[in-house]
Amino acid sequence: MIVIPEEYHIKKDLEKAQVLCISQQQAMREDLRALRIGILNIMPQAEAYEFSLLQPLGCSVMQIEPVWVRLRSHVYSSTNQKHLENIYVYFEDAIAKQRLDALLLTGAPVEEIPFEEVAYWDELTRIFRYARRNIASTFGICWGGLALAKFLGINKTVFPKKIFGVYETQNLVPNHRITGNMDDVFFCPQSRHSGIPDDVLEKERDKGTVNLLAYAGKEVGYTIFESTDNRFLMHLGHPEYEPQRLIDEYERDSKKGRTDVEPPVNFDIAKPLNRWRAHRTELFSQWIRFVKETTMY
Repeated sequence: MIVIPEEYHIKKDLEKAQVLCISQQQAMREDLRALRIGILNIMPQAEAYEFSLLQPLGCSVMQIEPVWVRLRSHVYSSTNQKHLENIYVYFEDAIAKQRLDALLLTGAPVEEIPFEEVAYWDELTRIFRYARRNIASTFGICWGGLALAKFLGINKTVFPKKIFGVYETQNLVPNHRITGNMDDVFFCPQSRHSGIPDDVLEKERDKGTVNLLAYAGKEVGYTIFESTDNRFLMHLGHPEYEPQRLIDEYERDSKKGRTDVEPPVNFDIAKPLNRWRAHRTELFSQWIRFVKETTMY
């Protein structure tokens, strides 16, 4: 259940996807307080990506109030500026009157750039610092997950070839609060030029920095892990993607002439199938449940 303005631009699309959409006025008449989920969306064409996040968030039976957050130090050159101004707020404004129960950080097309050279890195680290002290859970997807890992002192490695496709992934902790109800083996898309080597994450696990939750084999590595204080959840894949997104990315990279990008593995572009929908829905639902249980007292 998503709390959004009546005139929200993808309201009809969400309703077609069986997401219950209610207005602020309707939410105020309910007995339960909506969870305020801050969404730091730094994907290109930000407005086009909003559906990919609201659809799985809206599958929860709990009320979710998305708070779209923008960065002062980021130039949203590919995003509709009117939409940005109308819907997105700066982080300090998002937390000024009421707390955020959770924070979601998207991927970004800067995987091959050192973190310190990313224009908005300093601003992000200030947000992470606040979030770790004051927000129940911060969930990073793809580059967002790598950014959270960097904040924990774990740096990424740029790969010679893009990890791209749909990969079988092993659930390492079947009794975990977030991964516990997922299948023992599930599929998930990956689309990234960088990651963290297995031995690095295993050393950090042994040091007590992270808990390793899912593994997709030697080529892909550990794809889901969390900080041991449970404040940061990192998923290096793209469980929120629809099949068309993989097709679009492959066509985009092919037009650019990138020789380090091959067709997505375990995925037929001519006959695309979504084999990760259940993983996506369960992941977001259990994360929301975790946030609710953490903030209810």
